[in-house]
Amino acid sequence: MAALFTGLGAWNWLILGFLLMALELLAPGVFLFWLGLAALLVGLLALLLDPGWQAQILLFALFAVAAVPLWRRMARGGDAEAHAADPFLNRRTDALVGREFTLERPIESGVGTVRIDDTVWRVFGPDTPAGSRVRIVAADGVKLTVAAI
Repeated sequence: MAALFTGLGAWNWLILGFLLMALELLAPGVFLFWLGLAALLVGLLALLLDPGWQAQILLFALFAVAAVPLWRRMARGGDAEAHAADPFLNRRTDALVGREFTLERPIESGVGTVRIDDTVWRVFGPDTPAGSRVRIVAADGVKLTVAAI
């Protein structure tokens, strides 16, 4: 067993790192990538500094543990940027609040329709004749509440 550890060298770490990254392609989950990166870093340090096998294993453990918060930070940062770019990504009807449209069918008994782009939407509000302008005041799922202008 001691021979296995003393045989750990820079090339073994580099090969392990590339193997782990290749396995990430077969089983994506972004977990093996970070372990592969840790192994590559240990391999590069082993080429430059030639530490003992104990230090190499310790460095691998430290790099692998440090990769977890780094990965979480990067994953969380990407979501924040995407959300900032399109705040209505999963709430498209919220983007309609405040916009004005012409009623396609009158609102009778509290229900009518408007055409928004290429879609006819059911709207809810006070009775209003067809052709009247209405403003969307609330959106709850696909339920659009309007008020006459």
